[in-house]
Amino acid sequence: MNTPALVPDNVLIVEDEPKIARLVADYLEGSGFTTHHLDHGDAVLPWLSDRSTHPELILLDLMLPGTDGLTLCREIRQRWPRIAIIMLTARVEEVDRLLGLELGADDYICKPFSPREVVARSRAVLRRSRAADAAEAPVPDTLSLDEEGWRALADGQDLGLTAVEFQLLRVMMHSPGRIFSREQLMDHMYRDHRIVSERTVDSHIKKLRKKIAEVWPEREVIRSVYGVGYKYQPEE
Repeated sequence: MNTPALVPDNVLIVEDEPKIARLVADYLEGSGFTTHHLDHGDAVLPWLSDRSTHPELILLDLMLPGTDGLTLCREIRQRWPRIAIIMLTARVEEVDRLLGLELGADDYICKPFSPREVVARSRAVLRRSRAADAAEAPVPDTLSLDEEGWRALADGQDLGLTAVEFQLLRVMMHSPGRIFSREQLMDHMYRDHRIVSERTVDSHIKKLRKKIAEVWPEREVIRSVYGVGYKYQPEE
């Protein structure tokens, strides 16, 4: 199942008081946002499920007819975790604020509020959400190492390397462009100085190249240097 794309600057207002919903919508739209409005808790999940795109942000009233805001917050966070959520409520007790945040809300605004505050808080939440998405998104054409997890990631995809393959790649990636002889690579592969043939290095290099090629079929980042050894060369 494809994950619906988020539409920038789109906001879903879930509020059963028409005057409040209209006031918030007017201020948001005046600040460049596109808004949608639902006034019943039971309508929210079907509305989201039926759409091929989703709003970036939901302004979610706590007290709604039908399904309440806290239940909706939990369901939305579980099913569509990338949607930002700001809870709107007349309740001011600390337990309600903490419960809303623990269920996945990104922020909490208590009524009565200034519509300008809603606009400002919406912008702040979206900035944080976009920054988090950008940090998690794999950078195209990037080969990276997860040193703690002993993994190599090409465009964010785990290459599934063995420990020896990871060691080989790590040694070469830490010194891009440097030519390593087979003997030098063997020293890094086997710290117990066991006796292995140079063909063992060639075999591991072949497997490593194959795994990289499964993600990057047209790129060769591990180069052979005839009569000397191998090097990691990410660019021409």
